[in-house]
Amino acid sequence: MKIKNVLSVLFLLLYSCGSSGLISQEEPANWTRFRYPEINFVNHAGGTKGWETYNRIIPDPEKYINTTIIEVVKTLYWSEKDSIPDVRKINYELRDIDGISAKGGNPPEITIFYSSRWVEKSEKDAGDGKVLFETRGVLLHELTHGFQLEPQGIGTYGDGGEFWIFIEGMADAVRIHNKGFPQGNRKPGGSWKDGYQRTGYFLDWLTTKDPDFLRKFNKSTLEVIPWGFDKAIRHVLGQHQGVDALWNEYQDYLKKS
Repeated sequence: MKIKNVLSVLFLLLYSCGSSGLISQEEPANWTRFRYPEINFVNHAGGTKGWETYNRIIPDPEKYINTTIIEVVKTLYWSEKDSIPDVRKINYELRDIDGISAKGGNPPEITIFYSSRWVEKSEKDAGDGKVLFETRGVLLHELTHGFQLEPQGIGTYGDGGEFWIFIEGMADAVRIHNKGFPQGNRKPGGSWKDGYQRTGYFLDWLTTKDPDFLRKFNKSTLEVIPWGFDKAIRHVLGQHQGVDALWNEYQDYLKKS
């Protein structure tokens, strides 16, 4: 009799938590059926200090990349059943060139290069820990470019407008959400139109308004056409929540904290 009563109470607690929103109605799935892309790791930096460091710290690049892929898609989507770009192959190239990293191509096949010189610089600055932290952070950003959705009806990436702001802001937001930047990088100032970290920290802060904000904002590209930053935010958070007012609120928050 006591066991029955306990089970009844537990059922009521779980039901009430779910109905009150304490448990997300769109809790991410376990992703056991997610199809990982083929990883083609190519080393173009043989004989460099950067390659030696990378190879020592990350002896299994395919496993490392796949671990980061699942972090990215879980941040952008609820389950493998969502409208995820069909990336079937990733060419990941370590190159002995200046710069940091970049993504090229479109699904089903994309290419990401990573600079062995950046690995060397990270190692010189702060040792193996910095290399791991920076390599993961950069990979989070570039993989987001492969798996994120794209706005419709507002031009192209090259215009430098809201399409570009969304693409680079979301890539850094995913990196930030997964603790891929130093905590001290978030500072007041600038504009939500700046892209990269400035926009990314703002978008991540909006998860305090809705824990699923990044997923919903990504999905808004399929639902708000023509897309716009302000329209998409209102679509996700409510018509009373405009981007400029939220940016001002975010700035006040940063100054106080």
